[in-house]
Order: sequence, then C-alpha cells, then structure tokens
Amino acid sequence: VLDASSLSFNTRLKWFAICFVCGIFFSILGTGLLWLPGGIKLFAVFYTLGNLAALASTCFLMGPVKQLKKMFETTRLLATVIMLLCFIFTLCAALWWHKKGLAVLFCILQFLSMTWYSLSYIPYA
Repeated sequence: VLDASSLSFNTRLKWFAICFVCGIFFSILGTGLLWLPGGIKLFAVFYTLGNLAALASTCFLMGPVKQLKKMFETTRLLATVIMLLCFIFTLCAALWWHKKGLAVLFCILQFLSMTWYSLSYIPYA
C-alpha cells in the first residue's frame, strides 16, 4: 500500500473532504431509505458505506499504513474491533439473516462504536 505522504497536502485535504462528505451523504441517504418498504437492506448498506467512507477519509490525512497502525494500538484496539464487527453484523443482519430489528440495533451500535473510536484519538478522552 502506498503511503499517502507522496500526495501533496492540498490533494490529501481535498480527498479527505470528498470522502468525508460522501460518508455523510451515504449515511443520510441510508437513513432516508429506511422509511421505504423493504428499505432496511438499503439503509444498512448505505449507512455502513457512509461510515466506511468517513473512516477511509482519514487515510488521506495520515496515510493508510499509519492509519492502520493507529487503529490497532492498544489504546483503541477494542473500539476498532467492535466497530469493524458492527459493520459486518449490520450487513449480515440486513442482507442474509433478514432481521430488521437486529440490523437497526447494529446500526445504533455502529454509531456508538464509531463515536467511541473517534473519541479515542482525543488525549485523556
């Protein structure tokens, strides 16, 4: 994997903003699709894509290798594992298990785990 440091700061900042805005857009779109008949699958997919895009946006700021190293440091290892498991379980509940309530529960846990993961970057948080 190429280190993002080969990109200029302006390019990294632009791609960070693009990924972050796409993440917000996908999350809002998924939430809107929840109210359609049978929209739980679309909700789970778009909400998870939104969170993944927001998470990937930081790769442009610090580089993918550094991002992965920081994600799996001991201080945020548990938050990272729970967050990744929530991504997987959300999609499994909506697409394969066909359990709407469980999919919504995992989306809520996804939000909480993303918040916990994000707060782990704040010193003494």
